Amino acid sequence: MEKSPLCTCRPGATVWLTGLPSAGKTTLARALAERLRGEARRVEVLDGDEMRSSLCADLGFSRADRNANVQRLGLMAEVLARNGVTALVPVIAPYAADREAVRRRHESSGTPYLEIHVATPVEVCAERDVKGLYARQASGEISGLTGVDDPYEAPEVPDLRIETHTRAVRECAATLHALLAERGLA
Repeated sequence: MEKSPLCTCRPGATVWLTGLPSAGKTTLARALAERLRGEARRVEVLDGDEMRSSLCADLGFSRADRNANVQRLGLMAEVLARNGVTALVPVIAPYAADREAVRRRHESSGTPYLEIHVATPVEVCAERDVKGLYARQASGEISGLTGVDDPYEAPEVPDLRIETHTRAVRECAATLHALLAERGLA
């Protein structure tokens, strides 16, 4: 009987990108995904906005619904990562306790988890205003905008803090890729 070759699989991981609306989370995740795919890595981007229109379409923006949204994304990411996929999760996830619960889920299964704070000041996010949320909030059309009239608890000790307003997207993606490589995940 012929011996099967050793598995050349690489470990998966969850890379959780948290920050204010329009901070650059999704842009950074997509740039990193492109780079990882170029290295023949298995990668999925679980974009918070896309998940809210599908997997989490039944949820609103109350504290309980935000928690449920984060936990669903956390479970999905952990399952993917546990099975060798690098799951990039660009999502606001405004509450530290919710993000910590996701981290604990990963720790309990021995699955690598990195929390990345996309630390863009609210003034820059409002200027970018990718989805028009800041303008709608300023005009009184909406309320409960994270970081403006709803809380955002920035990570105190993230695995990496990236300031997307001071560096090019490629440079930010390279910094994040370097962290993955340093941890044996790229």
